[in-house]
Amino acid sequence: MTGKGMRGRLGLLLAAAGFALLATPGTAQEVANGPVSGLPLPRYVSLKSDRVNLREGPSKEHRTSWVFQRAGLPVEITAEFETWRRVRDADGTEGWVLHSLLSGRRTVLVSPWSKNKSETFSLRETTSESAPVVATLEPGVIANVQSCQNAWCRVTVSKIAGYIKQDRLWGVYPNESVQ
Repeated sequence: MTGKGMRGRLGLLLAAAGFALLATPGTAQEVANGPVSGLPLPRYVSLKSDRVNLREGPSKEHRTSWVFQRAGLPVEITAEFETWRRVRDADGTEGWVLHSLLSGRRTVLVSPWSKNKSETFSLRETTSESAPVVATLEPGVIANVQSCQNAWCRVTVSKIAGYIKQDRLWGVYPNESVQ
């Protein structure tokens, strides 16, 4: 085989290997530190205000694509640029928010993916499915996170505290421990 033929086949082989790598399912998401804050990325935070502009890019010159109108709403920070944070909400909407409009206070949404609006979720006295129910929560309720451990989170809603399974919440990662 000539040098040109071998190089052509080698090029095709390398291209095929590259495409195979691209097609391979990704591994678990790794946590890195943000280049500005030094805090983990991604991470959950909440909105400080009940009016927060979500922008298409990291400056006030970028168009506002959405306005959040719910203080305490949990969002996930996925990137940082100077004083701006790229965030994603429970619906998957993404954009840029000024960092001063975000709080490190951890909040969660109760089962925002639930399509059955009559479905409810039990807030329990202890970390057991058979523990007494202290409150019944509807999908979309915002709760303050006190702690999460062993697949349960202790949360408060309107001064009522209790435990709920972590997989029923958006705003904490699976098996995340929150102190």
